[in-house]
Amino acid sequence: MNQFGLIGYPLSHSFSASYFTEKFKKENITDAQYQLFPIHNIQEIQSLLESEPFLKGLSVTIPYKEKIIPYLDALDEVVIKVGAVNTIDISLKNNRKYLKGYNTDVIGFEKTLRPLLKSHHLQALVLGSGGASKAVVYVLEKLHIPYKIVSRSIHADFLNYQQLTPDIIENHQIVINTTPVGMYPDIDACPDFPYTLLSSTHLLYDLIYNPEETLFLKKGKLQGATTQNGLEMLIFQAEAAWDIWNTK
Repeated sequence: MNQFGLIGYPLSHSFSASYFTEKFKKENITDAQYQLFPIHNIQEIQSLLESEPFLKGLSVTIPYKEKIIPYLDALDEVVIKVGAVNTIDISLKNNRKYLKGYNTDVIGFEKTLRPLLKSHHLQALVLGSGGASKAVVYVLEKLHIPYKIVSRSIHADFLNYQQLTPDIIENHQIVINTTPVGMYPDIDACPDFPYTLLSSTHLLYDLIYNPEETLFLKKGKLQGATTQNGLEMLIFQAEAAWDIWNTK
């Protein structure tokens, strides 16, 4: 039995396990199993690999997309540029497990963002500076869309939420939430953003998929903005991961 799984913490409301279980059932894939592996710290990856000899691939989620990198044997060229991993391919080399890191978030985000872009979507605000934001920034640079990162912390390279003026909001028509703020079960939370400054020309994209419509998206919709959640991105990135695991 080929084994696949997800590492991160917590994993109580994972998309990946239900998605792959349903995929295996629909496509009559009988030799594969997908499990959740909640690990409390990244060092536990070593014992996980030892205890699960049939592991062929892992998905990686918060908070380990960056912390996993030192434990890998090789990195895909996209990971080298992005600095974050969400997919690990596990193979055998010289009778030992060989781990290579990939980032399929990039694929999922680009495929879902492109159809939404209009001619006036010229600049973006990226809320959050963690591992997920790195995939978003990579795609924005690829599409030649200038951006500013917005963070709660004070940093020379970032804006903080108190610096978001009407002029900045007006000139940045794409707003992407890469933070976990508003994710289930904290559905009454949202980034501290000046939502009343949004308009019908804005596009709000939330990487969160649970709930389907976060408070961030609801507040944007009230101002007439176009909204997109992270579900479709997750499906694309999961399928890209499956392709990686099955291309040897």
